[in-house]
Amino acid sequence: MSGDDPEKAFRQTGWHGLRARLFHLYFLMRRPMTLGVRGLVHDKNGNSIFLIRHTYVPGWQLPGGGVETGETMEQALAREVMEEGNILITGTPRLVSIHHNSRASRRDHVGLYVIDEFRQTAPKKPDREIAEAGFFRLDNLPQGVTPATLRRIREVFEQASVSPHW
Repeated sequence: MSGDDPEKAFRQTGWHGLRARLFHLYFLMRRPMTLGVRGLVHDKNGNSIFLIRHTYVPGWQLPGGGVETGETMEQALAREVMEEGNILITGTPRLVSIHHNSRASRRDHVGLYVIDEFRQTAPKKPDREIAEAGFFRLDNLPQGVTPATLRRIREVFEQASVSPHW
């Protein structure tokens, strides 16, 4: 039966389903967590990476942002790199690490993806959110790259130990 949903047998319904939803709501209110993504967009031919500088926080950093309700991490990643860099992901991004971002909150986590199959549809022009954006060679990064961004670059390209913290 091609129309059958293989997940259906595992769904809780009735009292058990209501109880599961109530527990989920309780834990959501008791222990809310936020989740974000960052993309290390890497041009293998030019050995460069894409960085952005926001208008509202200092420093150059990797593009990314929060995962919205109902969105997967990869969907959020695709949306964020398009919004912040006009970058269309054309291959499968690779999740390389997940970090706790205690600077944002005690409950924030960030997934880092490497993107090496992409196309930039147009150069990113400054707007209300992004002051500057561009590709930079790994051996010639702009001044003011954030420490967290430098750690991620070292972890990916220099095989530095992966920190659990952003």
